[in-house]
Amino acid sequence: MLTDALSEGGMEIPRLSGPAAERLLDKLFAGSSVANPIDFLATGTAEQLGHIIDACENDFDEVDAIAVIFGSPGLFPVDDVYNLIHEKIRSCKKPVYPVMPSVINVKREIADFIARGNAIFTDEVLFGRALGRINATPAPAVPENIDGAGGDDLNGMSSRTDLRLIREVIDGAGEGYLPPEKVSLLLRAAGIETVPESVVTSVEDAVMDATKMGYPVVMKVVGPVHKSDIGGVALNISSEERVREEYDRMIALPEVTGILIQKMLAGRELFCGATREGRFGHLVMAGMGGIFIEVFRDVATALVPVSETEARSMIRALKSYKIIKGTRGSAGVSEEAFDRVITALSDLLVAAPEIAEMDINPLLGTPDNIVAVDARTRIQASGSRQ
Repeated sequence: MLTDALSEGGMEIPRLSGPAAERLLDKLFAGSSVANPIDFLATGTAEQLGHIIDACENDFDEVDAIAVIFGSPGLFPVDDVYNLIHEKIRSCKKPVYPVMPSVINVKREIADFIARGNAIFTDEVLFGRALGRINATPAPAVPENIDGAGGDDLNGMSSRTDLRLIREVIDGAGEGYLPPEKVSLLLRAAGIETVPESVVTSVEDAVMDATKMGYPVVMKVVGPVHKSDIGGVALNISSEERVREEYDRMIALPEVTGILIQKMLAGRELFCGATREGRFGHLVMAGMGGIFIEVFRDVATALVPVSETEARSMIRALKSYKIIKGTRGSAGVSEEAFDRVITALSDLLVAAPEIAEMDINPLLGTPDNIVAVDARTRIQASGSRQ
């Protein structure tokens, strides 16, 4: 079963033979096998497991990683085995993956093992499929060095990216969510097109800006993070009278500091976002927006930096990819433009690691272009320059 699962990801379990295999077999009980998988029987000891791991580490060059599948009927303590695996994970140069299916029989030992900072798989097939998928994942793009803060060059970064403006916005921001106008500056500096918009604090300015943009427009509250939850979004506003009505209603809502007015556009709703995941860096997410992100969770992910090839793979991995291509006579979305948004967001995160999370939802996509309609960005100073 493990062999089948690994084969799905283009991986192999090499056959072990020769003098090294014979030496290892001499250290195990009669009836054991070292052909691979290595079977040292249910009566095998922690010492014998240590011999097996050492041999895989030092004697078999064809072995790149070691999966230790260890179950127990729970008739006797197995702390010595778990202690050995714990030590080998930390001392071996080759990765050691513990697979521990006896989650009921040796519940205490497994709980202790995990509490010491280890992770386990409870099923060898799940492990094999996970490792196979990782093996089939394209290698990430290689980041280039960034000049010092405030610099204006990032080798390998798209020419669309204005590094100086990005650093100016980030260095001047405090912790927390950025105001909408700053978020728009960041997006445009990264090369992501945004919908025409303005923030107003008076009804007369609201009318003037809406007229200048051309009806219909969208109005959103500025201040609350979750605008829709408090009725802070109004769509398809087509007259000065509606602008005045919605302004008066929205400005009276709790915590509102202004009103954002945007030109109303049409297109497929898409999503792109990111979170900072500790020592792994930023994780970029992309998919269809609207119901697809909220209900179906149809999202593809990749670690920064994201290359154009990886961005294209993310898009084509989506369950909703047929909608992006266009289906049943409906217009699709420009994959090239979606690629550019994903890689531009990746470039932005490399240039501004202080971004703790970013959510661009929705993006509106057409066969020709993609435009960011709404986004929020949270800054956290614990980010560090790459």
